[in-house]
Amino acid sequence: MPYFLLILGLATLVVTGDLLVRGAVGVSNRMGIPPLVIGLTVVAFGTSAPELVVSISAALDGASGLSIGNVVGSNITNILLVLGFPALFFAIDCKQTGLRRSTSFMILVSVLLILLSIDGVINHVDGLIFLALLAGYLLYNGFEANKMRKRGQNIEELMEEIDDAPEDPKKIAIYLIIGIIGLPLGGKLTTDSALDIAAIMGVADSAVGLTIVALGTSLPEFAAGMAAALRRQSAVAIGNAVGSNIFNILSILGITSLIVPLKVGPNFMAFDYWVMLFIAIALAPIVFMHRSIGKIEGGVMSIAYIVYLVVVFQIGHQLAEGLPIG
Repeated sequence: MPYFLLILGLATLVVTGDLLVRGAVGVSNRMGIPPLVIGLTVVAFGTSAPELVVSISAALDGASGLSIGNVVGSNITNILLVLGFPALFFAIDCKQTGLRRSTSFMILVSVLLILLSIDGVINHVDGLIFLALLAGYLLYNGFEANKMRKRGQNIEELMEEIDDAPEDPKKIAIYLIIGIIGLPLGGKLTTDSALDIAAIMGVADSAVGLTIVALGTSLPEFAAGMAAALRRQSAVAIGNAVGSNIFNILSILGITSLIVPLKVGPNFMAFDYWVMLFIAIALAPIVFMHRSIGKIEGGVMSIAYIVYLVVVFQIGHQLAEGLPIG
């Protein structure tokens, strides 16, 4: 039953999160807010809603490992699986405008997360630092995107999710109501079932957050990545993954730690943080040399993800049994 409830919770998060985004975009359109602003704010925050709700719910339940694991695991999943699996079928070109800057910033915030976690807790001050960086990142990207628009350059990738926004007021209201009610319910259901599964499997809650929950909350990014690869829109595919990683750390951990300080488990400092950072750094040469993620790279990334899952569960068992990591 906990496994079924977890699937139900994740499905609820994905569906209601998508409806909330589209409803919010519909409201913004009716208010005359420029599409560029919507793309950089409403859509960007809205697509991170599943991870945010799960992290807050877990933190309030005292499961910091699940909360942080959801973010770190999602970032690892976004690179190894969201980019690696589609590359098995279609090469993903890394020539997107601004991708070098975004990749560098992703590495920077990953390093910052490690530094701020050295004292064993992500506190309110750390959260404010994350959110301040997020505000600066959004403002800078908005400025750059506006320059692109004035130069007549294509910024379609920022707008792709806005086209399906509802226009009818009744439909907008229905989307918003379902999203506002469904997201907290899905988050609570996901958190409770994930903790039950951790107990059944005899692993730490962080292991479930890093794997099952992270994979589930990354489904929107995975679906978007596959769709973009099929349409040969490489810029959308890799921009979606890198941008999501930045948002996961800055917005989700930033907001969650403002509500409840997060205790950083030993497994994060000993292993998971470094895997996340290594993967981000490994992506940099491909991006900076404007190379493609092809079948070979995609195969290596997909296999690495499977190996990572196995190792995480092994560490999770050690933590649950009170054994040292190793």
